[in-house]
Amino acid sequence: MKPLEPPAGRQVFGLTLTPVDADFDENGHVNNVVYVRWVQDMATAHWRSRASADAQGRWAWVVLRHEIDYRRPLLPGELATARTWVGARTGPRFVRYVRIDGPDGEVCAQATSEWCLIDAATRRPARVPDALVEAFS
Repeated sequence: MKPLEPPAGRQVFGLTLTPVDADFDENGHVNNVVYVRWVQDMATAHWRSRASADAQGRWAWVVLRHEIDYRRPLLPGELATARTWVGARTGPRFVRYVRIDGPDGEVCAQATSEWCLIDAATRRPARVPDALVEAFS
């Protein structure tokens, strides 16, 4: 499995992730459930950082699928650097990529998720508008 990298020119959003004691499992590394939460948190933070208040009131996202590959454990005392970007739009859907690296720059986990845009009022799928494509691509 090849490490995920954003395409040249793609808008990338990043955060530093600091695991807390409760994030570690009995094996002494960050639990896989925590990575799922971090993927969700990255998507939400990216959305809130780039979408206008109007867009955030009009639209919402639901996840259809997460696929996560675990490559290296994140251990106590280590911080992670996370990056996310989106792929191409397909009607109401975007594929989102998240890469979480350890302090050594090695991939700890990477995820590919499929998200569907919904109208916040009707809760029905809606085609991703061009303005949102531009804001996130």
